[in-house]
Amino acid sequence: MIERDAIRVFAPATVANLGPGFDVLGLALDGPGDTVTARALPTGATGVRIASVRGASLPTEAEKNTAGVAALATLRAAGVDIGVELELEKGLPIGSGLGSSAASAAAAAYAVNLLIGAPLRKVQLVDPCIEAEGVVAGRHADNVAPALLGGLILVRAVDPLDIVRLPVPEGLLVVTATPAFELPTAKAREALPSEVPLSGMVRNSANLAALVSACYSGDLGLLGRCLFDDVVAPARAALIPGGAAAIAAASTAGALGASISGAGPTVFALCHSRVTATRVAEGMVAAFEAAGLDATPSISPADCPGARRV
Repeated sequence: MIERDAIRVFAPATVANLGPGFDVLGLALDGPGDTVTARALPTGATGVRIASVRGASLPTEAEKNTAGVAALATLRAAGVDIGVELELEKGLPIGSGLGSSAASAAAAAYAVNLLIGAPLRKVQLVDPCIEAEGVVAGRHADNVAPALLGGLILVRAVDPLDIVRLPVPEGLLVVTATPAFELPTAKAREALPSEVPLSGMVRNSANLAALVSACYSGDLGLLGRCLFDDVVAPARAALIPGGAAAIAAASTAGALGASISGAGPTVFALCHSRVTATRVAEGMVAAFEAAGLDATPSISPADCPGARRV
């Protein structure tokens, strides 16, 4: 049954990679995100129309916008042929490393699914969102899966989709500092090495395995020790003014560990007390300011919900 009232859905920012988990780990944050309003067009209309985009300069052609692509793919997955109009409200800066394109896709997919009577389970909406991400950032689910489902997600495979929800140690906090600096995902990916030394692969594999173990055991000391990445973060740090200094400042201020969020330039840190998290946020912001960039801090629980109706 098609819902005739407008459906409004919010999807949150996300932190991806979490150190050694390049393209396979992501978690949802509490705070800013993107909002999509979906409504059915008059009977006989088909396809997706983007009526407006607020908060960012983005294409309104459905095929070039992640919200539009996700909406179209959701309709195809459900086997429903109707016309849908979308309004997109961007609450996340583009090129921030906080899953901006993924939040748009997740909000649109969930809104359209509710609009057509929710024939698809939430996890079935990940594939349409991966298709949307492919337009701007490549086919990966480390942002879209937690933006949809919430929590901490491990993506074992994309084709076919195989994802695992990991437990989050109680009381864990995520601190982010987002500098006023746009780093396009495409540029951040171009900086990655085409070949990885065997020693780097071994260390990253060990850290990723240890991170999963730490999540199940609640061993925060181990969790902090394994947030290191020998391959991706070093290549991207050079693109982020003040990024390496912000990571170092987080450790000095008492964070369990810190690294680059997604493609950057946002830097994140894990903490286990609000007092420490506040001190870490101040240190990361100061490090970016020393590099000539204003930065916006946030403190979030590490276990947060994904896309929801608002």
